[in-house]
Amino acid sequence: MTQGDSPELTQLYRDLDAEHLHPLWTQLDDLMPMEPAPKAVPHVWKWSTLYPLAQRSGDLVPVGRGGERRAIGLANPGLGGNTYISPTLWCAIQYLGPKETAPEHRHSQNAFRFVVEGEGVWTVVNGDPVRMSRGDLLLTPGWNFHGHHNETDQPMAWIDGLDIPFSSANDVGFFEFGSERVTDYATPNFSRGERLWTHPGLRPLSGLQDTVSSPIGAYRWEHTDRALTEQLLLEDEGQPATVEQGHAAVRYVNPTTGGDVMPTIRAEFHRLRAGTATPARREVGSTVFQVFEGSGSVVLGGTEHRLEVGDLFVVPSWVPWSLQADTLFDLFRFSDAPIMERLHFDRVHVDGGNR
Repeated sequence: MTQGDSPELTQLYRDLDAEHLHPLWTQLDDLMPMEPAPKAVPHVWKWSTLYPLAQRSGDLVPVGRGGERRAIGLANPGLGGNTYISPTLWCAIQYLGPKETAPEHRHSQNAFRFVVEGEGVWTVVNGDPVRMSRGDLLLTPGWNFHGHHNETDQPMAWIDGLDIPFSSANDVGFFEFGSERVTDYATPNFSRGERLWTHPGLRPLSGLQDTVSSPIGAYRWEHTDRALTEQLLLEDEGQPATVEQGHAAVRYVNPTTGGDVMPTIRAEFHRLRAGTATPARREVGSTVFQVFEGSGSVVLGGTEHRLEVGDLFVVPSWVPWSLQADTLFDLFRFSDAPIMERLHFDRVHVDGGNR
């Protein structure tokens, strides 16, 4: 209602409000902006701050049934206190102390782990023990039982990524407790899923049916590193192997489909040569990066942020961003791109060109 509305119009608005009705003509700009206007804001979390806080939680908070996980969620300052890093994605630092076990459970939400440092923890996914080591991407697709156990005298921390906000907004979440411990305390170097599925260019005849999520439990750092190294070597030889000059990148894929590892989350790894700067780009959807090695900076919405190993940052929908590498600069990236592409909302603008 505005000053000067007739008594009849004022009464109409009151009657609409009483019936929980909102007229479009009073809210068009909010419902249909000219371009995305995200409530989430760009933000950087420093590993040098996160890790000590996780250590303190390890000293004070037990892990076990009830709390389930000693995980600290990264809450976007623009989302009103929700423990969401973006409207579709959840990210946390998880900390497991020496000889600790996190009990098994399962949930509808898709999840992964990425290890920026440390080793000695196994995650057991549907009874398959999977070693967790530096640089590894580990998957827990929706409705897979999973727990973790630390076999060393040292703590270990990693990041978790899930589609919790998307699942919550659409009321699709289920949760179920599993074993109080883990179903298999074996500590193999390679899980059964890896032994079956991680042979380049080869697919087992016992697994010809396509799966919604990848059957590979762990994508090992040595393979990621080799792929990125070879891209830059091919670039040196004048071959078209990189996405941009000095910028190597890979996407983790489901070997049964060639598509993303899980239906709601895309995972990639990027490597920039020292001195490389990427063009500014904007994308529909949410993206999160973690620095794995090296140092550099990111420009988020016109503001530059210095980055070091372990630092995480979020890029909300349609916020311009670009990277600058001071040294060889390695970054893990995950996003909600499969959701945006499946629904045909995806759009990308890169300075110097559109897509």
